[in-house]
Amino acid sequence: MPPTPPPDGTARPAAAVNEEIRALVLECGGWLYGSSRDRYEQLVEEWAAAVRVGVVEAA
Repeated sequence: MPPTPPPDGTARPAAAVNEEIRALVLECGGWLYGSSRDRYEQLVEEWAAAVRVGVVEAA
């Protein structure tokens, strides 16, 4: 089951999302189909958003 986002709506850190992506890919042996592919795409979107937040905060 995917982790629940924090209740205040803050994003998880990019590193945490990246770890979940890595675990998912390892679990699937690198082959993402069906629901695992859908979850991967959601995680990549979440990761990209977290990276953008980090860039804005650094600026």
